[in-house]
Amino acid sequence: MGIEIKVPVLPESVMDATVVKFYVQEGDTVESDAPLMDLETDKIVLEVPAPVRGVITDIQTELGAVVVAGQVLALLSDSPVAKTNVKSEQTADEDNKTARPVASPAANKIAVENNIDLSILTGTGKNQRITKQDVLGFIGQNSELKQGEPITIEKHIEPENRPPAMPPEHPEKEPQTQRGQRREPMSRLRQRIAQRLLQAQQNAAILTTFNEVNMQAVIDARNQYRDEFEKRYGARLGFMSFFVKACSQALQNYPITNASIDGNDIIYHDYIDIGIAVSSPRGLVVPVLRDVQNSSFGDIEMQILDLAQKARDGKLTLDDLNGGTFSITNGGVFGSMLSTPLLNPPQSAILGMHNISQRAVVENGEIVIRPMMYLALSYDHRLIDGRDAVQFLVSIKQDLEDPSRLLIGL
Repeated sequence: MGIEIKVPVLPESVMDATVVKFYVQEGDTVESDAPLMDLETDKIVLEVPAPVRGVITDIQTELGAVVVAGQVLALLSDSPVAKTNVKSEQTADEDNKTARPVASPAANKIAVENNIDLSILTGTGKNQRITKQDVLGFIGQNSELKQGEPITIEKHIEPENRPPAMPPEHPEKEPQTQRGQRREPMSRLRQRIAQRLLQAQQNAAILTTFNEVNMQAVIDARNQYRDEFEKRYGARLGFMSFFVKACSQALQNYPITNASIDGNDIIYHDYIDIGIAVSSPRGLVVPVLRDVQNSSFGDIEMQILDLAQKARDGKLTLDDLNGGTFSITNGGVFGSMLSTPLLNPPQSAILGMHNISQRAVVENGEIVIRPMMYLALSYDHRLIDGRDAVQFLVSIKQDLEDPSRLLIGL
């Protein structure tokens, strides 16, 4: 029978997962711990590894399938003759190409709804099984057909056998350009993002207050210490560590911004865990920097570097994403001038950074050019008063315009 490869235990509150990627095919020899497939939940991507070295003899799922914990995904044989047997089975399958391929339940359902004759399709699944993606792809390629009109093999006569087209009734009119469309299911992560953002707007009284900061002092500090910092910590000294440190100090000065609402109670946190919004191939994720109130600039930059790399590689774990008492989002990396960020529930506040632009400002009665950035603090007005929000932003502004304040904890 072989070794059963099963869906691993899913994180708490996660009911199921979606098969989003295959690394192997039936008959492939794999090493121990080699990745076999990826399963996507609404929070993370789980990699399913091979428990031992062996041959994949049977894949019992397909791309896009929804699976639950403990479900068998594939069979693996550690017998050295397994691959020969598999090849023999594949040869027998190839000799039996005249048999009509089997369609998955999802493919059958879509075919019935769209009056599609499955006999004209070639499946891309195991043993030429017709998958949901095969049917959807066929529909996309034939979107010009009238809705509800049966799609049969007669609709696909080869060009050499096709009867000559009748001349157009109005040859002077140019033919209309066909405009296609395609439908793709949301990823589990995108569904989760949509749910949480809608939840934030529905369940909180969100208000945003703004300020601006002269970034010249931060830029000068970076230029002065950049090389020495990178040599010591192996990470670049970026703007984000200055903002994390400034937010950490402001959250300690105004602890209500580090709190959250639970029913009729206010939960105060004696620690500061700051989520950093990061764009990944799967969408927006918010990994969390832990205990930043005790972290140095070097600690912060190395944590950011590690989490950003894991986000790009799809290696973030549930522990990397859980919790967080405050968040920072940096739209400036994409050129945003100003925005109103949405809360990350159950947090009560989020800081939005924006791009740095040279602007004319007045200093000591004179007009000068300075690198300026707009800051936006969105907060839950049920918990945080306007005075606290304004003073919170002013604290960040003061620390960034005079970074030496961060060293003495003002």
